[in-house]
Amino acid sequence: MNEIHTHLTACAAEARRVARGVRHDHLAAPSVCADWTVRELANHLVLYSAHGLEHRALRTQLPDETVQRDFAGEDGWAEAYAAQLDRALAAWEKPEAWEGDVDMAGSAMPATEIAAMLVEELALHGWDLARSTGQDFTLPEETGVYLLGVVERYADMYRQYEGFAAAVDVPDDAPAFDRALAASGRNPKG
Repeated sequence: MNEIHTHLTACAAEARRVARGVRHDHLAAPSVCADWTVRELANHLVLYSAHGLEHRALRTQLPDETVQRDFAGEDGWAEAYAAQLDRALAAWEKPEAWEGDVDMAGSAMPATEIAAMLVEELALHGWDLARSTGQDFTLPEETGVYLLGVVERYADMYRQYEGFAAAVDVPDDAPAFDRALAASGRNPKG
């Protein structure tokens, strides 16, 4: 099994658990992501980390009705998200998912790099959702180490598009996941 798939699976398991812990009364509250409510954050996570994860593996475009959907406004959204994550992970189990390039906003990128960015999406926005709803988000140390490498590789690009804030200082001996959060502009303790 591909190492990246192992990290996708670990992040998906934790994002799935956190989504199930989101209560209806959380949805209208502000999230830790500037200008987003918990509902908007949950919708972003479902769209890009589950539907987007599957569509990237299959090399298909997200349908407009999926992009516009209010997932968190639907009954049973967390269970639907869990099922979609399962479908997405299954799509990435196929060897052909890892071959060649994948379109990313009009640019071709190697499938392995797209998958790495999806690990980042699941982990960072999963953590955002957890933090916004009073939950924890934990990852195996090896996934944290992998994520740190991905965040460091793409931090400058994300900052150009205001996807990351300025890095936060953390001790050099902090766990890798905390260092990844900090490198993305998130305060792991705040």
